[in-house]
Amino acid sequence: MISSYLPYIQIVLAVILVGLILLQHSDASIGSAFGGDSLGGSQHTRRGPEKVIFITTIVVAILFVASAFVAR
Repeated sequence: MISSYLPYIQIVLAVILVGLILLQHSDASIGSAFGGDSLGGSQHTRRGPEKVIFITTIVVAILFVASAFVAR
């Protein structure tokens, strides 16, 4: 029964995963693409909504991979 819904679950998880990845903040600047040093020596700590998005991304990624293994 779950195998009939599995493709739809995977599509929904994939869309959510892409959205969460796009919402995450990146400290890399355009200068690092051209050989510049983007390592400012400062440590970045995730707090508040950024931490929630980060952990939710990990959970959704794990669910997506698990659903891929169930599909086999």
